Amino acid sequence: MVGLSTGWFLQEHGVEVTVLDRAGVAAGSSWGNAGWLTPSMAVPLPEPSVLRYGIRAVLSPSSPVYVPPTTDRTLLTFLAQFARNCTPARWQRAMQALIPLNNGALAAFEELEHGGVRARTREAEPFTAAFRTEADSRALLEEFAHIRASGQAVDFEVISGAAARRDEPALSAEIGLAVRIHGERFLDPAAYVDALAESFLARGGEIVVDEEVAHVHADANGVSIGERRFDAVVLATGARLNHLARRFGVRRIVQAGRGYSFTVKVDDLPRGPVYFPTQRLACTPLGERLRIAGMMEFRDVDAPRDPRRIGALVDQAQVLLRGAHLDQREDEWVGARPCTADGLPLIGVTTDPRVFVAGGHGMWGMTLGPVTGKLLAAQIATAERPAALDAVDPLR
Repeated sequence: MVGLSTGWFLQEHGVEVTVLDRAGVAAGSSWGNAGWLTPSMAVPLPEPSVLRYGIRAVLSPSSPVYVPPTTDRTLLTFLAQFARNCTPARWQRAMQALIPLNNGALAAFEELEHGGVRARTREAEPFTAAFRTEADSRALLEEFAHIRASGQAVDFEVISGAAARRDEPALSAEIGLAVRIHGERFLDPAAYVDALAESFLARGGEIVVDEEVAHVHADANGVSIGERRFDAVVLATGARLNHLARRFGVRRIVQAGRGYSFTVKVDDLPRGPVYFPTQRLACTPLGERLRIAGMMEFRDVDAPRDPRRIGALVDQAQVLLRGAHLDQREDEWVGARPCTADGLPLIGVTTDPRVFVAGGHGMWGMTLGPVTGKLLAAQIATAERPAALDAVDPLR
């Protein structure tokens, strides 16, 4: 989503664009994610509540946040930096930095669709955050209070468990209270990115698949990738960003925060997204099936899929959902979110004025991909950095 959006908006400035993709369109974390477009809830990942898990919890494969035992020095450094950012003051600073991006997120999708992208986002009405007890809801309501205190609007109402089940019969009898959130949207992520690629190609772009870029070389004549030469290059390689960006002055670690998902049939398919914040479980209706996604696993981007993580999602869903055919799972998937230790993306120019970076969005690459592409394309085309990108400078 991030790379193709940048290419599409560069075309709006009359730029000829070639996309080099190591696998294919939507083959990475743009495929199996929850597909939520929730700018009012797009917050920095390092938050004070994360530290409440404790060491024992994060070492458990069934925990929503999992860190396998490791001696990987880069991962340990990232985790130490991440922990230092889990303070109220640092979270609020990062939240304020995200607000300009969040405020432009949905409008950027409208520009894509008005400009020829055939896929459409859907209104998330209802968007339901469900809890087993009133006590469980306090963390989300406190987060909403902090979001509002930072200057960003979030529209919600608290409803009873019975009212939530009337709206969404797929919720189990365990649900005692819910929060209905307004003004959000969702999409089928793979289908939308495919449509974005189709529009990009129709406008004269080129996509080269199965092209893994090992080196980017800049000299007086431009930027070269193998035998290809360009005037400028955007590095939008997700959780693999450090490999190419480090030699251009980007020192912030981008760590894979892997998420898992699968799809199932449900007797009463929800009308909109359903979120279980305590369990970090995200459910999205896609066609005739429900995608169930979740987990944050700090691990190597290419590590094999861990079946225990799928099992943990199943165990939670069995309690929280009614009528979900969890023994008939399809599309089991793991994808690597590109996470930064301060919770802010890396968007802008590097130490070389012809090499740019777009990545590190963590859980919000789908929501913020188009607005990232729009703002970065403007910076590339005009050589002036939009104010919204000041706080996400990749050289910070």
